[in-house]
Amino acid sequence: MPIASINFGWRWPAAILFFSFALTGLLMGVSLSERPSIETADILTKAYYSLGLFVVGGLDLGTPQGGPIIGRSLLWIAYFGAPILAASTLIEALVNVLSPHRWRLHKIKNHLVIVGSNELTITFLKALRIKSPNISVIVIDSQISKLREHELRAQFAVKVVVGDVTHSYFIDRLNLNQANKIFMLGEDNFQSYEAANKILKRFPNLKGNIVIHCNSIRFMRSMAESRVAKSCINFNSYQLAAAGLTRKHLINHFLKTKPKDVVVLAGFGLFGQTILEELSLFATKEIDTIAIIDKDAQRRVLVVDEQLKLTKFCKREVLEGDISHPRIWDDLSKKIDLNYSEPIIILGTGSAEENLRASIWLKEKYPNALIISRSHQPSKFAEEIGQQYDIQNVSITQLVKDNFPQEWLSL
Repeated sequence: MPIASINFGWRWPAAILFFSFALTGLLMGVSLSERPSIETADILTKAYYSLGLFVVGGLDLGTPQGGPIIGRSLLWIAYFGAPILAASTLIEALVNVLSPHRWRLHKIKNHLVIVGSNELTITFLKALRIKSPNISVIVIDSQISKLREHELRAQFAVKVVVGDVTHSYFIDRLNLNQANKIFMLGEDNFQSYEAANKILKRFPNLKGNIVIHCNSIRFMRSMAESRVAKSCINFNSYQLAAAGLTRKHLINHFLKTKPKDVVVLAGFGLFGQTILEELSLFATKEIDTIAIIDKDAQRRVLVVDEQLKLTKFCKREVLEGDISHPRIWDDLSKKIDLNYSEPIIILGTGSAEENLRASIWLKEKYPNALIISRSHQPSKFAEEIGQQYDIQNVSITQLVKDNFPQEWLSL
């Protein structure tokens, strides 16, 4: 439900028009049944009665009579138009004052504002309500389905407001100066930074308390030195997931195995790239070889290598092809002995089906390997398959939920 506003843009011309009609009719010699003396009254008196039509209509003036038909017609138009215009203005003003958002948002303090109503918002709210079940939350989006709105209200007890946070008029009505934190979790990266920039200019006290999620890691990095990025907390959900995977599954494996490890990233999209970033920060001394397999491996490696410098690792192998094709694994086996020690193979493509199928095949081929299969949403089915075949199944959504910084949740 959008925040209501009074629109005077067309009402002033309409009010002037109806007043002019009434005054013209009276000046043309039209009289009133309850005010017969109006015919001989001066222009100020007639103007006064014309203005009175906006308050009580013609109830105490009587009906137009006498004079030319054009004058009576103009007066009759004013008789109907003036009170209708006044009533519509009053009704809209009441709606504006009594709007739930108007008075609720005015009273709310120390709350969270979340911009966006997508799956990331749902994931964040699930984590938030575990740590802070009572904090007030406002969810804002420019478009939201009735089903999602009902889910947000019923399951997470949030207030839902429809509006565009890049509009200054809308921003001024959200009581943001009383907010604890603002989370930009929408799909449009440019809009998130645009809105954050406007909010910071309007409420500089929110510096350091605006969290921006950016779907594009390249765009986020290109914005890193901008004033708005330095005044906010910037993150990517795949980075959170990769950090959680590295801490929960990979570091312990590195510490357990004596020789340096081999890590195979089968699928080098955002998830694979952010895993590589985490490994380059925390595990370069534990890794002997990084192998990357992807349909678009060469280009993606070039893009990432601009910033991450894969040469930090002792060796790297880049193979371009489909992870489901046995030939690509034969080619890899000619370069790396996957039967030696306990290599880590991460199936991280965007297809949960392909990841799971390939992981089963690889576990049979390399039983000593730590096989990790990625899915997007948590899956009991994938977990059961993983237990049956000794495969680690990880969900991006679950990893993100488990790795939100505690200071974002405990408020």
